[in-house]
Amino acid sequence: MDDHELWMEEAILEARKAEALREVPIGAVIVKDGKIIGRGHNLRETSLDPTAHAEMIAIREASEALGAWRLLDCTLYVTLEPCPMCAGAIVQSRVKTVVYGTPDPKAGCAGTLMNLLQEDRFNHRAELVPDVLRERCAALLTDFFRGLRGNKTL
Repeated sequence: MDDHELWMEEAILEARKAEALREVPIGAVIVKDGKIIGRGHNLRETSLDPTAHAEMIAIREASEALGAWRLLDCTLYVTLEPCPMCAGAIVQSRVKTVVYGTPDPKAGCAGTLMNLLQEDRFNHRAELVPDVLRERCAALLTDFFRGLRGNKTL
């Protein structure tokens, strides 16, 4: 298992935490110097906060851990391709590299719908590594939504 897969496994564990709360199972971790400095999982329903995406929570936690808003030399691992809001926060926080599991055909802004993370007009561009453990990350979402359709009480 390579490092990207190892850290994506940690993001998957975060996604499982969201799933346990009946949240859409998306998880993220931020790594610097071989150590996780930020973790997050989707909490939009639980917190009634539209900004409570896994990436946003991980970015906040990592910033606190570093005592800085610039997440230089950090890598963000997330199970689903970042949306426009999260892509904007990634650019603003200067995350060096984004590694994601599965593309998001409805909101993906790391190359699927558009690529905000590598937009030349911004003052920062993140390196991208797509499709790490893609099948597992996609299955988290597919299984969750299949369960919702099968059990309307969720």
